[in-house]
Amino acid sequence: MTAEAAPRKNRPAGRPAQKILSKEGITLAALKLIAAGGYEALTMSGLARKLGVAPSALYNHVTSKHDVLVLVQDHVMSGVDVSGFGTVPWAEAVRRWAWSYRDVFSHHTPLIPVIAVLPVTGAPRTLAMYEELTAGFLAADWPQPLIVPAIVALESFIFGSAYDVTAPEDIFESGELADANPKFTAAVRARQRGEGGTGSRTADAAFRLGLEGLISGLETQRRSWPGDSA
Repeated sequence: MTAEAAPRKNRPAGRPAQKILSKEGITLAALKLIAAGGYEALTMSGLARKLGVAPSALYNHVTSKHDVLVLVQDHVMSGVDVSGFGTVPWAEAVRRWAWSYRDVFSHHTPLIPVIAVLPVTGAPRTLAMYEELTAGFLAADWPQPLIVPAIVALESFIFGSAYDVTAPEDIFESGELADANPKFTAAVRARQRGEGGTGSRTADAAFRLGLEGLISGLETQRRSWPGDSA
């Protein structure tokens, strides 16, 4: 009997083969749904369709949409660079962390309203990022009561700045109302001349200005803190 004529082994009749799901696969599929249709596009039924499985198969790995969001949060946060803490001065480490944080979320802006208020419970990589960040603050003699407020202040600025990266270049163009608002119009045009007029450059300039102001202000408050920094 030739190889071509050899009988094939038949798979037992019954349920068709199921796709093998993993948390990584679920996370990446969820990110694709959000990228294509915004946060509203992420539903458990839609995610199951995206993965080509029955919803019941999906629920074997995650119990709710909240669980999916925690997976997404952990995946995105793992791209934030905390390598500077413990290796370079505090201000430089914060700059490195903040720029990477902004760049990560400039590619995931639909997630910002969700991630900004999502508890970190059950998100090991997110918590590991905050642990490293806190250790860096403590090593720089930051008073413990000021650490979380400082992080929140920085994150609030970072999330807003991530939106700015994707904002239209003409967002401040006053158009036919330019003559009625001459000072603002002149300031906008001066910025465009100074930064070359491209959206990415103007967003970077604004982020740099704001971040340096935050770092300086936070340093001032750290030095003037009346409590025990131990």
